[in-house]
Amino acid sequence: MNTATYRINGMTCGHCAGAVTEELKTLAGVQDVSVNVDAGEATVTSDAPLDQAAVEAAIDEAGYTLAGPRDLPLI
Repeated sequence: MNTATYRINGMTCGHCAGAVTEELKTLAGVQDVSVNVDAGEATVTSDAPLDQAAVEAAIDEAGYTLAGPRDLPLI
């Protein structure tokens, strides 16, 4: 199992969290997604490390932008 946390710009509510969760769950190998709107983060558990471009595309499809790994500040 692999767990990664991503910083996401633009989320403000439960609907935002639902949209991001729904899109990230479409990625191959994703087992679980947990979104924290207040922190601006999504934690994804998957079978193997996810392709960064695929994660970014899923977040974009949900209507938000990927800020980067958790250790980077929000833009």
